[in-house]
Amino acid sequence: MEFLPLFHNLRGSRVLVVGGGEIALRKSRLIADAGAVLRVVAPEIEAQLSELVVQSGGEMILRGYSESDLDGCVLIIAATDDEPLNAQVSHDARLRCVPVNVVDAPALCTVIFPAIVDRSPLVIAVSSGGDAPVLARLIRAKLETWIPSTYGQLAGLAARFRNQVKGLFPNVQQRRAFWEDVFQGAIADRQLAGQGAEAERLLIAKIAGEPPPETGEVYLVGAGPGDPDLLTFRALRLMQQADVVLYDRLVAPTILDLCRRDAERVYVGKRRAEHAVPQEQINQQLVALAKQGKRVVRLKGGDPFIFGRGGEEIEEL
Repeated sequence: MEFLPLFHNLRGSRVLVVGGGEIALRKSRLIADAGAVLRVVAPEIEAQLSELVVQSGGEMILRGYSESDLDGCVLIIAATDDEPLNAQVSHDARLRCVPVNVVDAPALCTVIFPAIVDRSPLVIAVSSGGDAPVLARLIRAKLETWIPSTYGQLAGLAARFRNQVKGLFPNVQQRRAFWEDVFQGAIADRQLAGQGAEAERLLIAKIAGEPPPETGEVYLVGAGPGDPDLLTFRALRLMQQADVVLYDRLVAPTILDLCRRDAERVYVGKRRAEHAVPQEQINQQLVALAKQGKRVVRLKGGDPFIFGRGGEEIEEL
């Protein structure tokens, strides 16, 4: 591992950006979003960057770079198309032991910018160490589609009650078990479904020691054409949290392998020389399992509502 992943609190700190064009603007937006105060040095500074500097409460210096511009700065960004100038900025920052990033020049950097998935307060960073930034951006794009914005709200919910839970469970193992149960249970499901008030009510009840309601849950999940890459993030999450999985013949083994390892697996499809499980029996089985308080996934190949009789199962539930 060439670079150690760290998250830097820049709020209220001064950051120097050398350069006044589009490259400098892109980096400055990230810096400003983190709450830093911008100092931008360049003979010319484009209008959008000027506005950003003003919004951050920073300063613009309309001249060429000087080594003294580093004074009071905790991070240095060289964002020009002048390679000798970028190298000089890197050299000066290293002499002062101040972290420096030079755009598109990993060899001149002591810190690099990752591709970011922002679900604040949850933030995910993806980096190739500067070797393949396009690949890192493509991976970030996949994560953007897989991780809904409600995960940030779930993290925010946990943050609001973190100290209360810490006081309730002084032992770190107990706290870990508590939060694992929260993030893999009904509380997380409610928050991720946009039911924030209900999620908070359940969390407060859990902290108070109230027993959880003995109501089970049934989810109909379409496995699609059999390619695991085509599963939605929500489908994968439900499969990995299920107590029982009812599946049919059209579900590919590669899909079934993604289910929770210790989940009970019940085949309800049709094989050669075997009778299919009647639909009415499947419906009754789903209801019975839910009444036992279990989390059930009805996993169907293809679309559950096109030849899949998913509507009948929902009606029964």
